[in-house]
Amino acid sequence: MKTFKELGLNTHIQKSLAELSYLEATPIQEQAIPFVLENDRDLIGLAQTGTGKTAAFGLPILHKLQKNKEVQAIILCPTRELCLQISKEISSFAKYSEGVGVVAVYGGARIDLQIREIRNGANIVVGTPGRVLDLIRRKILKLQTIRFVVLDEADEMLDLGFKDDLNEILSDTPETKQTLLFSATMSPTIYSIAKKYMNSPEEISVGKKNVGADQVAHQYYFVKPGQKYEALRRIVDSEPDIYGILFCRTRNETREIADRLKEDRYSTEALHGDVSQDMRTQIMEKFRQRKVQLLVATDVAARGIDVNDLTHVINYNLPDANEVYLHRSGRTGRAQKSGISISIITARESRKIRELEQKTNKKFELKQVPTGQEICGKQLFRLVDKIKDTKVDEKEIAQFLPVIEEGLKDLSRQELLTRFVSVEFNHFLNLYKNTRDLETVSAGQFEMGRAERPKRESLLSEEDFMDVRLSIGKRDGFNIKTLFAMVNSLKELKGAEIGKIKMSDSFTIFGIDKNKREEVVESFESILFNNKAFEASIVSGVEIDRGTKDFSLKGSRRPIPRKGGRKAGGPRGRK
Repeated sequence: MKTFKELGLNTHIQKSLAELSYLEATPIQEQAIPFVLENDRDLIGLAQTGTGKTAAFGLPILHKLQKNKEVQAIILCPTRELCLQISKEISSFAKYSEGVGVVAVYGGARIDLQIREIRNGANIVVGTPGRVLDLIRRKILKLQTIRFVVLDEADEMLDLGFKDDLNEILSDTPETKQTLLFSATMSPTIYSIAKKYMNSPEEISVGKKNVGADQVAHQYYFVKPGQKYEALRRIVDSEPDIYGILFCRTRNETREIADRLKEDRYSTEALHGDVSQDMRTQIMEKFRQRKVQLLVATDVAARGIDVNDLTHVINYNLPDANEVYLHRSGRTGRAQKSGISISIITARESRKIRELEQKTNKKFELKQVPTGQEICGKQLFRLVDKIKDTKVDEKEIAQFLPVIEEGLKDLSRQELLTRFVSVEFNHFLNLYKNTRDLETVSAGQFEMGRAERPKRESLLSEEDFMDVRLSIGKRDGFNIKTLFAMVNSLKELKGAEIGKIKMSDSFTIFGIDKNKREEVVESFESILFNNKAFEASIVSGVEIDRGTKDFSLKGSRRPIPRKGGRKAGGPRGRK
């Protein structure tokens, strides 16, 4: 690796970097900085989040700034958090560069104050596309003096729906500008932006395109439907020093999981679309100070979060798009630190693991959900280390020692140790001492299509089975493995004999022990599939239409009478 001095940056910038302990350049910096210093050509830089892209474009722009108060560079980024982070970093790089003004502009803050800062002299404006466009339309940001345009995290800006804003901003900038586009992934949409607004750009790629960061280990846990939250708690309890982001699909799920974690005494906050900008700022400040251990967030709300020392990213649900998983996992393992990306999955998500292994070019490790005994052991060792590492202020505590010694004089050394440890440790002992460990799903049981369902002789005759119809089929991603996993996850049906299974695109019919007649429909309708409720009913007979490869029913469907029925107003499909 080269030092920043070897890259040709001026002495003012080198002095700032030395003060910040920036010694050696990262791979993207090593390639991008000399290119921008020596060329006026456009540049596409592809590198994972957390590899030092801000310095890769910020340092050469600072070096090439002219000494005047005109806006010479606009840096566009997807979120307020990233906007503030970039402006803060560039300001620190410019500490000893005379007359450089850096202004951050973003929505959710007073525009009059941002206008005042620009008018007082700004060479570099860092902003979100919506606020930058607003300032251009107000004729506050004048584009004729622009020499540099930077699109940072371009893929995320497009994902957040800023394509039209970017098009309008870029179409008004001078043709003579130098455009620098930085992204973690290179999608067709980004290529179209590059083709339209960039002039024969040089492309610098660090590592393979669209693959996972090298410092991240990928792990996954197989659990039964309805056991995700309990598995999550055990995973978090087994990592006492965890500091990370838990990703959920929807804002409702984010809110629900965060509330449940708070009720269970975890240090957590929720970040989603309904959180106000002021509250978001407060939450992020607490998170950066580690006053919040686990941030529960949707993908959109987490965009732009720039924290370098996260230990874990947890996927409560796997995202539909593989690129989104790359963005999630890229939140950890940054700044040359290692990190872990954890996924909690059920049988229906199993195929995604193989896809992600190919996408990231990494092997995902199947882990077993920690047992209560393992968790208690880890927590105890952590408590011992915490006590050993505690700094004691001898002077301040001395005045209280006589009272403490008097109060504890009747306890032996062993009793004192036992009671002292129990003050903090009893929570985990009480939580897990009478709790059954989660039933482990073996690696072989769901080996992603490699192993077929084991054949076994049924103990029941054909007359002992009844047919059940589910309103889900192949089109919904439902398959035989998922059916068996669901049956075994239901307390009332676990271990029931399963007969013939017939699947169509839109529904599934399977045989089950007639003795389960009273439980089967209500049991299936008590769970969700792909976050959607579905119907289950008994059918009198089935025959296959060989031409259409679909099913027709003999007679009518006969819903099973329920004992007392579902309570009025009760939630449907609650796990």
